[in-house]
Amino acid sequence: MSVCGKEKCAFKRKPYPPGAHGRGGKKRRTSSEFGSQLKEKQRLKFSYGLRERQFSNYIHSAIKQKAMNTVDAIFYFLESRLDNVVYRMGFAPTRASARQIVGHGHVFVNGKKVSIPSYRIQMGDEVSIRTQSAQKGVFKDLDIKIKKYEAPVWISLDREKKSGTIVSVPGGTDDLFATFNINPIVEYYSR
Repeated sequence: MSVCGKEKCAFKRKPYPPGAHGRGGKKRRTSSEFGSQLKEKQRLKFSYGLRERQFSNYIHSAIKQKAMNTVDAIFYFLESRLDNVVYRMGFAPTRASARQIVGHGHVFVNGKKVSIPSYRIQMGDEVSIRTQSAQKGVFKDLDIKIKKYEAPVWISLDREKKSGTIVSVPGGTDDLFATFNINPIVEYYSR
């Protein structure tokens, strides 16, 4: 280790694991194939805020899907959830808050109140904020936030009505493909 002074501070990683038993000549372990698959699965699962059972159901359904590619089907199942659509429309700052907004009944789908975050949105569905909820504290500055917000290409956003329509099939956009590697996740669940 080097001492931090006014120059740039550089800490050196030791070649042995931390702790009392780390110096016994052991090297740092590299991640196994299973470990890297598990890590990637956990990253995707936690970013969408899902539990293991729900996530594995989505993956197994996507693997059994014959109509589209497995990777596209996984992103379709994850992106077409109502809580994710509310997040993608810019009505909530995070997926967790979008889940709470949906759960509290602030969202309409095709004019009907839906309070199930895992509700699957179809092409042509209109998702809107309930008019009575538009004045609540959660949506106080929503007009300012969505004025600058750019929705994904599969959502047509109406900023005045605080609603959006699904115009195409949601799928793995380029930024999602760059962020997550789906192949290890499929291999993990194909065991």
